[in-house]
Amino acid sequence: MSTDYNLTSSDELTTLITNKNIFTWSALTNYIKQLPYGRNKNRTDLSLVIIENKGSCSSKHALLKQIADLNNIPNVSLILGIYKMNSFNTPKIKSTLIKNFLDYIPEAHCYLKIGDERVDFTTITSSFLNIKKDVIQEEEITPNQVSTYKVSYHKQFLKQWLSKKHINFSFDELWEIREQCIHNLSK
Repeated sequence: MSTDYNLTSSDELTTLITNKNIFTWSALTNYIKQLPYGRNKNRTDLSLVIIENKGSCSSKHALLKQIADLNNIPNVSLILGIYKMNSFNTPKIKSTLIKNFLDYIPEAHCYLKIGDERVDFTTITSSFLNIKKDVIQEEEITPNQVSTYKVSYHKQFLKQWLSKKHINFSFDELWEIREQCIHNLSK
């Protein structure tokens, strides 16, 4: 995004951000990507990213999309992508994949599409380029879909994947392996 935008809305979410002396879109995206990775106590309360000083790919990008909408920042879309999470694009999960004899696990990941560019603000080192070649499918969602919809979409995808690939795990076992991978990312 070549043009920066001021955060001028007087809504509660924008006010929470401007109270931290963050007044522009670029300052906000820089702030968000520097927050630690971690799940918030409530997936539906986007203010917790700011209050708890942490967030997941879902909460951070849903917050950014919500702020973009509230402040009339154009051409910002929230994307839900399913990608092959493996030891190359996500090194911290390598031991869990090896232990379970898996090359990858399909993972639901949120990021933004700004204009024609996909951008990942999950962490300071995150880059969409790290997963670009491993994206299986994607769709645009709304910020309120990062909770229930994202989880059910991901679970349904995994069930179909298990069936097609004839992976020798039950869904519950695979979900537990996936949860261990996510736990590894929080370390």
